[in-house]
Amino acid sequence: MPETSTSLIRSFRGRATGLAVAGTVLALAAQTVVTAGAAQAAPADPVSVLSYTAKERKAALAYWTPARIKAVGKSVDLGPTGPKAKPYRGTPLKTVGRLFFVNSKGADTWCTATAVKSANKSAVMTAAHCVRRGSSPYNTNMDMVFVPGYSKGKMPYGAFAVRSAVTPRSWENDSVHDMSALVVDADKKGRKLTEVVGGQDIAFNRPVGGTVSALGYPATSPQRGEELLRCVGTAKKEHGTQVIPCSLSGGASGGPWLAGFNTTTGKGTLISVNSALDSTTPTKMYGEILGATAKKVYDRAQRA
Repeated sequence: MPETSTSLIRSFRGRATGLAVAGTVLALAAQTVVTAGAAQAAPADPVSVLSYTAKERKAALAYWTPARIKAVGKSVDLGPTGPKAKPYRGTPLKTVGRLFFVNSKGADTWCTATAVKSANKSAVMTAAHCVRRGSSPYNTNMDMVFVPGYSKGKMPYGAFAVRSAVTPRSWENDSVHDMSALVVDADKKGRKLTEVVGGQDIAFNRPVGGTVSALGYPATSPQRGEELLRCVGTAKKEHGTQVIPCSLSGGASGGPWLAGFNTTTGKGTLISVNSALDSTTPTKMYGEILGATAKKVYDRAQRA
């Protein structure tokens, strides 16, 4: 699904999905090795990493002022919020927030992202199309900042600049595996992300099924990105991914699918992220099945 693009739907793997995002060129080249007697290409690294310099990260934090954040929500309206997406009611979610960035056209926009437990206490899960355009290695995003716990203009835990963004090489080259793991800087007090907000559990190779809560900050009215919305449904396999009934729309991209979610504790297990819609008036949300490729992406991020 899109971030907050006004061009919503394109054909992709037999289902509908939003246009992927774009931005500054930060793609990595595939490595090669030389073997005895001949030079040949090594197997492509299944993971691609975008890195942002300290100067770029400082600029990103300065760029996303409260006024700019307020303005970006007013800049797009994707129509009325659908009936299956309801305002989240429960213990405030510290771990889920808005991911702000600038796309390749220079437009301010956002996705949704989630802090997860990790070795470096700095990993955030979102969709790959919130980081870079699929099948387009040189179109990536810039000025990326994660604001956990965002709600109606309030940023109770501050903003965390994205240090690096890890995506599957298969997304970069073939628009396959729409998930990403980000690594964020410590906050202004030197505290790592999950030291501040905690982290959701994350699971890989989990059988599809059971009740799932999908969350996000869609650009639909009246919320327009200012409030966290939630869908609840039973996950099923479809088109090689998993799907739940849901009417979250653009801006909710990258938001978590939480299994075993408890609204009292605010805890669950992340099993996917919002990836694609079935139409411009959505009734279904698609998410990747997190398998071996997703685990490699997450491991690269958590070890950064």
